[in-house]
Amino acid sequence: MSNILAIVGRPNVGKSTLFNRLVGERDAIVDATSGVTRDRHYGKSEWTGYEFSVIDTGGFLLGSDDEFETEIRKQVQLAIDESDVILFLVDVTEGITPMDEDVADMLRRQSKPVILVANKVDTHLRSNEMSEFYALGLGEIYGISSVNGLGTGDLLDEVVKNFDKTTEEEEQKTDLPKICVVGRPNVGKSSFINSLLGVERNIVTSIAGTTRDAIYTRYKSFGFDFFLVDTAGLRKKTKVSENIEFYSVMRSIRTIEKSDICILMVDATLGFEAQDLNIFSLAERNRKGIVILVNKWDLVEKDHNTHLEFEKQIREKIAPFNDVPIIFTSVITKQRIYKALETAVEVYKNYNQEISTSKLNDWFQPILTETPPPAQKGKLVKIKYVTKLPTRFPAFVFFANLPQYVRDSYKRFLENKLREHFNYTGVPLEIYIRKK
Repeated sequence: MSNILAIVGRPNVGKSTLFNRLVGERDAIVDATSGVTRDRHYGKSEWTGYEFSVIDTGGFLLGSDDEFETEIRKQVQLAIDESDVILFLVDVTEGITPMDEDVADMLRRQSKPVILVANKVDTHLRSNEMSEFYALGLGEIYGISSVNGLGTGDLLDEVVKNFDKTTEEEEQKTDLPKICVVGRPNVGKSSFINSLLGVERNIVTSIAGTTRDAIYTRYKSFGFDFFLVDTAGLRKKTKVSENIEFYSVMRSIRTIEKSDICILMVDATLGFEAQDLNIFSLAERNRKGIVILVNKWDLVEKDHNTHLEFEKQIREKIAPFNDVPIIFTSVITKQRIYKALETAVEVYKNYNQEISTSKLNDWFQPILTETPPPAQKGKLVKIKYVTKLPTRFPAFVFFANLPQYVRDSYKRFLENKLREHFNYTGVPLEIYIRKK
C-alpha cells in the first residue's frame, strides 16, 4: 500500500503539532522517524482501517523572508509531486497572509486532492472567523485544533476518502517476491537496476503499479523469479536542488510500502550516513525484509580488515536490529550483484516461513523453564505458551500470567532466541506479551 499525506503551509501554523497528533496517539502507529534535516518528519498513521504515511514539510531555512518563501515553494512543490493528498494548514488567529496566498496559488494549479485546514479553531468565535479562508479558492474549510484534537476526526474522514484501503487484491495476484531498491541519490540504484534489466532478455512483462510511480518488472532469469519494484530514475528530479535528500525520502516511502524486501544501497566512499539510517528505519518500521548493499566497493582503498570494520560500523548504527545481511559490491564491475538478489530472495523466504504453534512451544518450553522472566516487585512471572500471529509480517505473542512485568530486555532475549533457531536474518520481528 502507498498512501501519502503531506502537511504543507507557512511556518508556525501548527504543522508539527498536527503531525504529532496523527502519528502519536493511535494503537496502530509506527513511531515517527526524524528526517536527515531538523524538523522534517515521516511517520505512519491509521484511521478507520486506512493506513497511510504522514509527511511534515517543516524545517524551513532560517533567514530572510525571501529565503522562507523560496523554501516553502520548493517543499510545497515536492509535496504536490510525491503525495496523494495534501493538507494545506492555515492559522485562523492570523487570517490570510501573503505567504498563504502564494501557497494556495500553487495548489490551485494541480490536480491532487487539497484539503484546506484552519488550525487553532478552539472557540465558537474562531469557528466563525475561518470563513475568511474561502477567499483562497480551495473549497471546503475544515476547522481543527491540533493541540486538543478538536475536529480532527471529521478531517481524517475526508482525508481517507482519497486513499486505497487495501492492496490485498493486488498482493494476491502473485506469490512472487516484490523487491525494491532504495537509497540516497547517486548511490548506484539506477545502475544496479539497469545492470539487471539491460543484460537480461528474459524479462516477461512490466506492469504499471496502482500509483504513477511504482513499476513492477518481472525478473526471471538465473534461477530468480520476482517482481522488481522500480522507481529509481523514472522521472526527472526537477525543482529539487538542495532539497534532494527530502525528495529521496518521499520517493523511498512509496517504494518501501509497495515491496516485501528492500535492498538498501549505500555508497562505500561516503560510509553509512544519517540519511541511510533514516531510510533503513523507514523499512524497519514498515516491517519489510532488508538487505544492505554497499556499492562502489571497488573505489575504496582496502586492507584485510576494511570490510570487517565497515560492516561493524553499520551494525552499530542500525542496532538493535542488526541481524541484517550486508553485501559489498560494485555495480560497474558487476561484482556480487547476483549475490545481492540471491540474498534478497533468501530473506523473503525467512520473512514468509510458517512455524506451527506446537513446534514453537516444543522448542521454547525448555528455554522458558531455564531462563524465565526476572521477578518484578516480588511477583513471579510465568510464560505459558507462544504462537505466531497471522499478520503480514512475522509477529509472535507470548501469553503470561503477569505481562505487565515483562521488561523490554526480556522481549529482546526472546527475539534473539527466535532469530538464532528459526533464521530470521534480515527480517524485523514483533514480540507481544499478552495476558493468559
